[in-house]
Amino acid sequence: MQFNPRYSSLDTKLFHQQQPSPLRGAKAGHFNEALADELQWSAEDKANWVEICSGQKTFAEFPPLAMVYAGHQFGQWAGQLGDGRGLLIGQILDQHGQTIDLHLKGAGSTPYSRMGDGRAVLRSVIREYLAGHALNALGVASSHAVGFTTSSQGVQRETLELGAMLLRTSDCHIRFGHFEWINQYAPVLLADFTQKCIEWHYPECLDADNPILAFAQKVIERTAIMIAKWQLVGFAHGVMNTDNLNITGSTLDFGPYGFMERFRPNWINNHSDYQGRYTYQNQPSIGHWNLWTWLNNLIPLATPENKEQFKLDLAKCLEQFEPIFLEHYGQGLCQKMGLPHFHKDSLDCSFAFLNILQTEQLDYTQSFIRLQNQEYKILRDDCLDLRQFDAFLQQYQEIRKHQDIDALDHAMQQANPHYVLRNHMAQKAIELAQRGDFSEVDRLFKLLNLPYSKQPDLETAEDITPLPSDVPEISVSCSS
Repeated sequence: MQFNPRYSSLDTKLFHQQQPSPLRGAKAGHFNEALADELQWSAEDKANWVEICSGQKTFAEFPPLAMVYAGHQFGQWAGQLGDGRGLLIGQILDQHGQTIDLHLKGAGSTPYSRMGDGRAVLRSVIREYLAGHALNALGVASSHAVGFTTSSQGVQRETLELGAMLLRTSDCHIRFGHFEWINQYAPVLLADFTQKCIEWHYPECLDADNPILAFAQKVIERTAIMIAKWQLVGFAHGVMNTDNLNITGSTLDFGPYGFMERFRPNWINNHSDYQGRYTYQNQPSIGHWNLWTWLNNLIPLATPENKEQFKLDLAKCLEQFEPIFLEHYGQGLCQKMGLPHFHKDSLDCSFAFLNILQTEQLDYTQSFIRLQNQEYKILRDDCLDLRQFDAFLQQYQEIRKHQDIDALDHAMQQANPHYVLRNHMAQKAIELAQRGDFSEVDRLFKLLNLPYSKQPDLETAEDITPLPSDVPEISVSCSS
């Protein structure tokens, strides 16, 4: 590995250095060799992956550390938070020269654990491992993972579960909540911390007339694009607290996430979300709210004589969130539909299709595949309101009639996955893994690696359909 220590060069108030606390009886779960290659792991690193991914082996080039940050959770100020069960154990260069964080999850308690035990359990580790892999393959910026290990050590949650560790990778673990913590507890660090964020993650902003405003614009843009991509693939994060969004617009912190099956925009995939704050349909507005909260933490960087103008400039930056989101979502939706984005009726037609999926409770992913395959009769047969479907289909075919159909169909194939990580798919893999069988984790890992390609030799019927309507949904909470 080629180390590039950066975070450890910051003021020591921002982290606590400590070694991981390995679990008893650590053993292999699953290893992402392709990602290890991208990260330039040596043959020796790969041979030692279980030791690295279980906290038994760390690196002299980067003493492990837990970050401190704060945040708003479910819209309420939660005070000091931080890495309560994770440690940054390295920052290394990938094959493109980009600095990537190695973050070990489940590594034991830290000063920021609050009442937690610092551990992770096998079910949550598998869900995060597969979700990051799935989103990356879908083209959605996300954390990834080199591998995970299980153990013989029990961890108490609602029941006694198997402890596990995950070696997560990300281009950035700096969260909106870092800025909240600094402003609340160490405001003197804000200017230097912000400067480092720009240098490390947005160096192109250094040449701008106002680098801080340019930085804000970039973070807003990337966050808007990330959420637009979530919406397009039907992904619901489930817990969009300010400490769970980072400054590079890459998905971070998988807890009670879900890929939507039957199209219900108000679906609450996190049963701890009693008010439905983090439903699929709310994600754009919550993203906007989180950015607004974050931007308020940049205001102290203004000079006293320029403070009011700086506030106005930040507000103007935030005004770009909605048009950026709508542009990327609208273009992506038209691509999924096989419609030209420039046509005046394409978006109306697209929303008419979504309305059918909602009222008829059709599967989001497979309905787009059926539309792509021109299986109109199958779609129609699933509808009770035939008049609504026929009106849509007439408009749809009329728009496409004078277009380059081959180009539109090719675009559809690149935008509509055959496979997403349905909750019951992950649950089956978890139940087998808890009995020591990781074959289903491996099968899903391979299947989700090529989500836009049909894989009849790997797929099962359960991969392409939601659970029957009379089968209770799998309940997922923040407990992990």
